[in-house]
Amino acid sequence: MAEPGCPYFGQCGGCTMQHMEYPKQLEQKKAALANAIGDCPVEVVSGAEYGYRNRMDFIFHSGGLGLRARGQWDRIIDVRRCRIADERINALLEQVRGAFPRPDFFDIKKRSGTFRYAIIRTSDEESSISFVLSPKSSRLSQAIESIKSFAQESSAQNVLVTYVPQDTEESVSSDYFVVKGSDLLHKAYLGKRFSYSVQAFFQNNHTLAERMQEYCRDVLSSFSCSEAHLLDLYGGVGTFGIVDADLFKGVTIVESAQPAVEAAKRNIAGNGIKNASAVLMDAKNLVRLDLPSPLFVITDPPRSGMDQKTIHTLNTLRPEAMVYISCNVHQLKKDLMKLKRYRVARAALFDLFPQTPHSEAIVLLEPLPAEKGSAA
Repeated sequence: MAEPGCPYFGQCGGCTMQHMEYPKQLEQKKAALANAIGDCPVEVVSGAEYGYRNRMDFIFHSGGLGLRARGQWDRIIDVRRCRIADERINALLEQVRGAFPRPDFFDIKKRSGTFRYAIIRTSDEESSISFVLSPKSSRLSQAIESIKSFAQESSAQNVLVTYVPQDTEESVSSDYFVVKGSDLLHKAYLGKRFSYSVQAFFQNNHTLAERMQEYCRDVLSSFSCSEAHLLDLYGGVGTFGIVDADLFKGVTIVESAQPAVEAAKRNIAGNGIKNASAVLMDAKNLVRLDLPSPLFVITDPPRSGMDQKTIHTLNTLRPEAMVYISCNVHQLKKDLMKLKRYRVARAALFDLFPQTPHSEAIVLLEPLPAEKGSAA
């Protein structure tokens, strides 16, 4: 047993594994991945146990800002400092708390009030704060004026106002405007620079995310793929496809979110990549693409895993190898069972979320011996 390093442990709904010594946390996560993939050694890659998270969604309440109580979605625990967050996030949290000590918070039961979330993000030397507001509040204009005043004094490079409907708990939206700076953040991975929207998904642990890029590149470099094509499924803003583009003759990045595809196109151009393209498409419609062979695949689906249609198409395409990146080992296990022509040849656990039960896994899938050379 370990002594939890956070005063909110047991009250806050996050970091539920702080009572475990960190090596034990890693053992438990490694065992879960091993159970999902079967007989293949698992490499474990870890980093800082605290201070790693580059995004926090803080919730406004009557006394300031906090996080949801454990097991109680409607109760907020006041939080002055989060131990797993980047220290720059904690500094910005203090600024927001000081400027809005008694906010006109949104009451999720009454569905009234103005301030819902403060989404604080950091990347390299940049930071952003998105104030998420209820657009139907009668005090909206006063709130916006107070945010504008705050932005002039805050050390955050970017300040935004975001609107979300009253009947949702979402903290991001396409309905927003910039008060200060920009709606973009930037991050470099392995010498490639990526821009992404403050409103978009991006890995919450920059250090381990870059090590995942290194691992995938090492895996792909073990193949002769200079005349092959890479399919980057659920490609987001294009990180994997762009980082590995020089290994392949061509790259197709497939993503279903239009803002991410637009960012991927900017990142392709910004990094001078000539052999990659980004396609707006739901992965379940993969059969519509005319993909050249030989083909390699990186797939990084959401927690729900890949659609059955996507899996069927991959089984039909018979890639030379697939790199499956998973944030849900239970779903990974289900998907692997459906990819019957492949076996797990290599696996690694990346602990992007210490003190929590979550992690990322990367597995290399190669054709079963009987399948090699049998593709049509």
